[in-house]
Amino acid sequence: MMDRPKDGPLALLLLLLGHMISALEVPLDPKLLEELPQPPTITHQSPKDYIVDPRENIVIHCEAKGKPHPSFSWTRNGMHFDIDKDPKVLMRPGSGTLVMDISGGERSEAYEGIYQCSAHNELGTAVSNSIVIRQSRSPLWSKERISPIIAQKGQSLILHCRPPAGLPPPIIFWMDNNFQRLPQSRRVSQALNGDLYFSNIQPEDSRSDYICYARFPHTQTIQQKQPISVRVLDMDSLNDTLADYLNDTDLFSDKPAEERAPVFMVPSESVSSKMVLRGEVLEMECVADGLPTPAVSWVKRNGEIPSGRASFLNFNKTLRIMDVSEADAGEYRCFAKNRHGSVHHSIRVTVNAAPYWISAPRNLVLAPKEMGIITCRAAGHPKPSIRWLVNGLPIEDAPKDPSRRVEEDTLIFSEVQTGSSAVYQCNASNLYGYLLSNAFVNILAEPPRVLTLPNIIYQVIRNKPALLECVVFGSPVPTITWFKDSRSSMLEGNAYVFHENGALEIHMSQPSNSGKYTCVARNNLGISENHVYLEVKEPTRILRPPEYQVVQRNRDVVFECKAKHDPSLVPTMTWLKDDRELPDDERFRVDSDRLTITDVTESDAGTYTCIMNTTLDQDSASAQLTVVEAPPTPTVIYEQPGVPTDLELTDPGARSVQLTWTPGDEHNSPIKKFLIQYEDALHQSGVWHNMTEVPGTKTTAHLKLSPYVHYSFRVLALNDVGFSHPSMPSRQFRTNPAAPDENPTEVKGHGTEHNNLVITWKPLTPLQANGPGLQYKVMWRQLDMEKDWTSVSVANVSKFVVSGTPTFVPYEVMVQALNDYGPGPKPSAVIGYSGEDFPSAAPGNVRILVLNSTLAEVHWSPVSLESVRGRLQGYKVHYSRERSLHRHNSHQGKQRTEIFSPNKTSGMLPDLLPYSVYSLRVTAFNGRGEGPSSVPQRFETPEGVPGTPSFFKVSAIDLDSLTLEWGPPHERNGRLSGYTFKYQTAMVSPQVDIATQGWFIGLMSAIALLILILLIICFIKRNKGGKYPVKEKEDAHGDPEIQPMKEDDLTFGEYSDEDHKPLKGSRTPSSGTVKRDGSDDSLVDSGDTQFNEDGSFIGQYSGRSDRDATHDSSEPPSPVNAMNSIV
Repeated sequence: MMDRPKDGPLALLLLLLGHMISALEVPLDPKLLEELPQPPTITHQSPKDYIVDPRENIVIHCEAKGKPHPSFSWTRNGMHFDIDKDPKVLMRPGSGTLVMDISGGERSEAYEGIYQCSAHNELGTAVSNSIVIRQSRSPLWSKERISPIIAQKGQSLILHCRPPAGLPPPIIFWMDNNFQRLPQSRRVSQALNGDLYFSNIQPEDSRSDYICYARFPHTQTIQQKQPISVRVLDMDSLNDTLADYLNDTDLFSDKPAEERAPVFMVPSESVSSKMVLRGEVLEMECVADGLPTPAVSWVKRNGEIPSGRASFLNFNKTLRIMDVSEADAGEYRCFAKNRHGSVHHSIRVTVNAAPYWISAPRNLVLAPKEMGIITCRAAGHPKPSIRWLVNGLPIEDAPKDPSRRVEEDTLIFSEVQTGSSAVYQCNASNLYGYLLSNAFVNILAEPPRVLTLPNIIYQVIRNKPALLECVVFGSPVPTITWFKDSRSSMLEGNAYVFHENGALEIHMSQPSNSGKYTCVARNNLGISENHVYLEVKEPTRILRPPEYQVVQRNRDVVFECKAKHDPSLVPTMTWLKDDRELPDDERFRVDSDRLTITDVTESDAGTYTCIMNTTLDQDSASAQLTVVEAPPTPTVIYEQPGVPTDLELTDPGARSVQLTWTPGDEHNSPIKKFLIQYEDALHQSGVWHNMTEVPGTKTTAHLKLSPYVHYSFRVLALNDVGFSHPSMPSRQFRTNPAAPDENPTEVKGHGTEHNNLVITWKPLTPLQANGPGLQYKVMWRQLDMEKDWTSVSVANVSKFVVSGTPTFVPYEVMVQALNDYGPGPKPSAVIGYSGEDFPSAAPGNVRILVLNSTLAEVHWSPVSLESVRGRLQGYKVHYSRERSLHRHNSHQGKQRTEIFSPNKTSGMLPDLLPYSVYSLRVTAFNGRGEGPSSVPQRFETPEGVPGTPSFFKVSAIDLDSLTLEWGPPHERNGRLSGYTFKYQTAMVSPQVDIATQGWFIGLMSAIALLILILLIICFIKRNKGGKYPVKEKEDAHGDPEIQPMKEDDLTFGEYSDEDHKPLKGSRTPSSGTVKRDGSDDSLVDSGDTQFNEDGSFIGQYSGRSDRDATHDSSEPPSPVNAMNSIV
């Protein structure tokens, strides 16, 4: 408790140092490394637990580097190991590696012990891990006489193996005299200790050669136990047989084994416990006796068995969990069940951990008077203790150094002095192991040196980025400045990017950027500079690309390709056909800017590409060539090609084979190409895939194959008519399995919860697996925090969830494919982020500015980056109308939300309702969701323009007045102070009904009379017979009916009243027309009248217009025209 107050100052000091110190890396320049002094660094050492083969020499590795080159010494069992006293022990020149020569009959047991290597030079001492040397042992099986075992059918049985203890432990398996593995099943299986368990024994289990074998891995020797004989008696059959001879006497009175409920054979107790270390393999087993044979299943109480790392072996009797983590601790239960009952066993698993690095110490290069820190952070269970050493000695026993201070897992250096270089060791240990790491502090005082070669000329294409290097070294770390053409002005501005390694980057190079550049490196010990040159070139462009061509066979064709390039660059024109080199054929002639093909054949069809190359860039363009036949004569019949035949496979290789065939008949259309297809009988039987195409002039193809495929091939021919039928399949060709050639693609890392990382990938296809047992090794580590990768192997999945991660931190993620034949290529790492958590803080200082009755502006202060706990996606402003300020309307509106981008700290709230009270709150949100709300704020909107009256109608019409009614608006938007009434009046000329006009009636009467006279004349003519002097009769006796009418008789009651008088029954103006004193004139009067809210007049008519106009209308005026608007 007394040390607690130190935490605050220590944390502050470490934070300060973190800002002050930039890691000084020593470049791997050979000349520089030869000159600079460097303390020793262990580069290679043997494993901590080293089991050696007694038949081979013992080699204990210890390699180190340093300047001067280090010398080496060893300790054995804590004491100095003098190699000069033992002629059989040699140290390799320039190395600390020991070789114990036991070829002369010496026993390797004599060299067992704990070894530790030290590498020294004048700057310090680095030490290796403690290496425990043990000889592998494969002792003989003790001789024993094993009596035959007689068992009754249905009973349980255990055949013990009890192999001799070896180092490392042997691998156990059961076989017979013919070296064939004994069949195993749910009923008969081998336990983890090597014993063979029978849940219930059956007559077919009788045999005399149950043999247990032990294979010792290091010596690769196999030893066997004496054979065990087992005889199974079927009591029912034996009693029946003897009863026939002994007068039905039951000789064997023992009852046969009856069916029974399960009972565990292993483990024997009801509850057991198991301890496992983090990262190791956890194996638990349950073997049950029972008849019928019980089925075994597993569960984890209050948790789930990790599907990606867990596997059920030995017919579900064994549960194996790989790469154990703390989350795997808990209680596991195995259940054994048959039709007579069930039983369960509980296994309590605890997970401890040997120390593992969180942050291993790193080398530190400082200049005199500088400050620095070395941290050593490790985790484990129980928590590891940290112990510091310097040059191999406990730090408390080392000479005192006033510039050095120890604070638990941190070494703090301040005001370091020349000559205080040393190698520090951090030892993190607990009950289950230790970690040892060396980190040196090298005190260097070096003036700046520019390591980039002088006068380098960089050439770049216009509009492309340029990167000018300036690799420097110095202690203290030099500062770098860049100049162009002269030292008069330093380069700066957005056009340039200055990298931490000293490089200068120009985003888009222009001709004006060409010139001489100078980088200058400075520290307090000196200055150094270097000159480089930049030349910006014009890009290469194809001005006239080749064009699509259709040509008849045996004709010539020309492709043109004209390009421009920078005159200082040397161009090269290259032509390709179907992305391959042109055929080696004299018919193809390439000139400076054209390709000519003479005497074209069908095989010349394809895509032709011209590529203009320079030393800096290139441009390309393509065109298609189609070859057609000359118009055929009518007698020629074209058909699809005949089926290829005689498929033959030759020249088999590991991943290739040669396929030849005989073409079928062309049927008057030359074969253009052959299509080769394959079937994979192992992974996708019955499905044919396109593999490759070859020109129609070839009848052989060299096929590149994938491992672990059962190939069959067939060939199809193509001419201008179409494809032939497929050939008969070739014989099957099988390729051997191999390790994967590629890794999964689309590897991503993202979080779905605040404490997890979900790693996903696109799995390989069976064809890409290259072999059986496809798995994926998923690896991850926290970026810039963890040195070692955490990994797990999974199968048949495309994602893995890493639990217990910090919130929203970057991880490096890799996924590697592996199968039973090895791993795939080393994968590249991608960056992903663990899951986000809800933001923990609300935006502050929320302010509202009301701009008008429908618009307000809200301002807030942004949340801190630490509180976002993810990637800030923006801000949400939630606001709702609480009530109206009008006493007649208190309706509450629904909540609305406006979303703003993360760089915004203000925004507009549109479409507000006037004269209302609003409440508002602001939240920040990320990919997980919204954080807490700000303190609710209220604001009021001012009055706005009211809405239209809820209704308007004319309730009564008199000769000289109208009665109007209306309702208040639904949207008052404030306190109503009154209504404005606008109107206009219009008098319309009388309507005339044509059906009542006198002239119309007279006209209709005259027409009717004329028709009647014509009908009479026709009737008379029809009834007179023979010749009749009509004309004379008419002249002598005038018929009054057919005499010409007098002119006065043509008038049929002509109406002579004035036109402006209305006829009876004519339409009168519609109600609502306002008349003044019965005047016939059309007068237009207008005026404004105002009313109070209750409808009473508050104004007078504005008077009659001084201007009169005559207006005739065929339509009655509408009341709407009379009352133009109400405001």
